[in-house]
Amino acid sequence: MFNKKSKIMRIKFLSFILLASFAAFIGCTDDNEGSAKMGKMSIQLTDAPFPHDLVAEANVTIFKIDARNMDVETEESFVVLMEQEMEVNLLDLTNGITETLVNTEVPVGTYDLVRVYVKGINVVLNDGTTYNLDVPSGEQTGIKVFIKPGINVAGSLSADLLLDFDVSRSFVPKGNSNDLAGITGFNFKPVIKASNLSTAGSLAGMVTTLQEEVAVGMEGAQVSIFAADTLNTTTFTDETGAYMVMGLLSGNYDVTVELDGYVAQTVEDLEIVAGNKTVQDFEINAAATEQGN
Repeated sequence: MFNKKSKIMRIKFLSFILLASFAAFIGCTDDNEGSAKMGKMSIQLTDAPFPHDLVAEANVTIFKIDARNMDVETEESFVVLMEQEMEVNLLDLTNGITETLVNTEVPVGTYDLVRVYVKGINVVLNDGTTYNLDVPSGEQTGIKVFIKPGINVAGSLSADLLLDFDVSRSFVPKGNSNDLAGITGFNFKPVIKASNLSTAGSLAGMVTTLQEEVAVGMEGAQVSIFAADTLNTTTFTDETGAYMVMGLLSGNYDVTVELDGYVAQTVEDLEIVAGNKTVQDFEINAAATEQGN
């Protein structure tokens, strides 16, 4: 493992996020039926933080995305959403930053599977060393991500899908990962889950500390989100002290903030509301230093 952060991130749900926004609208209306036949689908890409102390880039080239319409019982059930190469450094997309991949019309219906086709996977360490990774099946058959329950695209409604690509679990270091010299390469084992944003919400806020009575943002603070005493996901604050987690199912969570040299702080029973952003700020205090031995 890279460090304490990456050990915890290996059991989290959230690290790389593919945001599929099904923004539906009325179109292709049949004169007789007067019903919408097409909806509009856009896909954006984002990622939760990945340890930057050893790794500078985690690059992936997405060249095709398609989705399966459950309402179509033929070979045409898969709808191609995108067929063009787009290379992305996943580490550039953190804390809600997204990059649009798709903006197209699709037939209305319920979609239960998305396939993401990738190639050109590589990891660049901070010293410039580059490792090219083999793609097990993503280039030939696509990385399959099932949506349970399926997400509905209608002509007069909108639906949002969050595809969560866990970077820390998908890029597995070989050798001794505690230092640059010990890393001999990486294995690519894609781990992706889907969340329906119509039943999910987001959590955002600032982590600060008081310095001479002035609130200062704290970079690198670990924000851990627990559901029923089980770790759901983690993230880390950016250089301003801000954090954001998307794709949390509606419900109550305990949220803990930790940073070396500071006292951990926990907020219990924080409510996440579907389709909304919950804001929770934290002010942490420096830990008392021990005297003597």
